[in-house]
Amino acid sequence: GLIVCSTDAKDDRVEPLGLVDVSVDRNAFGRQKDSFEAKVPVAGLDEPFHAVFIRAPAIDDVGDGVETLATVDGRPVAVRDGPVVATAFHPELTDDPRIHDLAFFPEREVVA
Repeated sequence: GLIVCSTDAKDDRVEPLGLVDVSVDRNAFGRQKDSFEAKVPVAGLDEPFHAVFIRAPAIDDVGDGVETLATVDGRPVAVRDGPVVATAFHPELTDDPRIHDLAFFPEREVVA
């Protein structure tokens, strides 16, 4: 999702949609064997989110007007560009709907 939604995927095989003004590096957090899970503090959430990173891309550059919602090791892993929220992790692999709630209901506080 994040790679396709970006403005720059740094990969000639990918034609990004340009929905989120970020530059991404595919598999930057490593290959399948390097996949990991982490509790990640996310702006707008009351408690850290259990994030699942599988062959996760890294966000290398964030455009003006893009809000960084979460970082891991100083690198953005969740961003908002206008109405679009994009993550380097897979929120759909958890039972926690808060990232999706943050995307669809940005005006309210999201609690666990």
